[in-house]
Amino acid sequence: MTTTFAFAQSEALKVVVNNLAFYKQSKDLKYLRAAKKSADSLVVTKSDSADLAKNTYRALINASILFIDSANTLGQPATLLAQTSDLTDKLSAKSKIYNYQPEMDYVKRCLTNVYIRKGFEFVNNSDFANGRQSFENAKKYAPNFKQINDYIAYANNKMGNLVDAAKYYSNLLAVDSTRTEYIETASSIYKSLGDTSKALQILKKGRKLVPNDRFLLLDEANIYNNLKDYKALEPLIAQLLDINSNNADIAFVAANCYDHLNKYDQAESLYLHTIELNGSAYDPAFNLGLLYLKQSALTKQEGESDRNIGMAIQWLEKANEISPNNVKGLQALQIAYAKTNNKDQLDKINNKLKQLTN
Repeated sequence: MTTTFAFAQSEALKVVVNNLAFYKQSKDLKYLRAAKKSADSLVVTKSDSADLAKNTYRALINASILFIDSANTLGQPATLLAQTSDLTDKLSAKSKIYNYQPEMDYVKRCLTNVYIRKGFEFVNNSDFANGRQSFENAKKYAPNFKQINDYIAYANNKMGNLVDAAKYYSNLLAVDSTRTEYIETASSIYKSLGDTSKALQILKKGRKLVPNDRFLLLDEANIYNNLKDYKALEPLIAQLLDINSNNADIAFVAANCYDHLNKYDQAESLYLHTIELNGSAYDPAFNLGLLYLKQSALTKQEGESDRNIGMAIQWLEKANEISPNNVKGLQALQIAYAKTNNKDQLDKINNKLKQLTN
């Protein structure tokens, strides 16, 4: 706070100025109360209401109190912030307000901080609608303070206003494209909107700037995996496995990718690694059984074909132990037993399938 404003030489404002000076020296809020009382007393008549200097000073005192006395120990009415904002907006529209530019800049800085503070109070109480409104009010007085966009985007995201949130996060990325939290959140929002192409565009750009970020790598890989775009996923596998060598889920995703690309040796090795990491999971055992079943059909050498069908039965039976009523697993065993002419096991499977499907 300063008491060297242009109109501070006015005789009518001396009491106000003196009280501000006393507050600056002592930090005692009673001087702010006295300053407000004096400033308000200057605006009585209609001509006073049109006095630019007096009203600018009223806005300055009010904004100071709102900013400094956050606990409202002075007992100001709840309407003071809205009234001060309204007064500030009216003053800003005046043609000669440029004569009081330092004062108005100070008022707007105070109001910006107050609205941001209130916005966080609302957000901390999960009142995201009022939080967003407070942040938007702050932005009105500090349009160049880019981080307010972050606060607005966060509130929109929490409210479920995903389109608005996506717009704000896109703007944030245009300013600071290396903030991984912006990249992750923007990607998540676009995925929620069903716009995976936009999510991928953001992730690819982000990974070029921060190539070693594991979360962005996983996010991009998950999109390709969900889209079943295994050709796009394949170049990411080596880095995925290097970062997550003991993660069964990642190993399974990698094995499944190689499986769909008909790279059976890599798929076999990774399925076995997945099972080693998590022996109670159904899908790795089932997929490995299917892999051997496919290879048995593709192999022309009789001995190799028999080995593959034997391995297929071994892993499909393992999968059946984990999930005995899985229809797809039973159907795969049905095919395998038929290939080996194992009538007893085939009859058991057929009976089980009838029970489950009837």
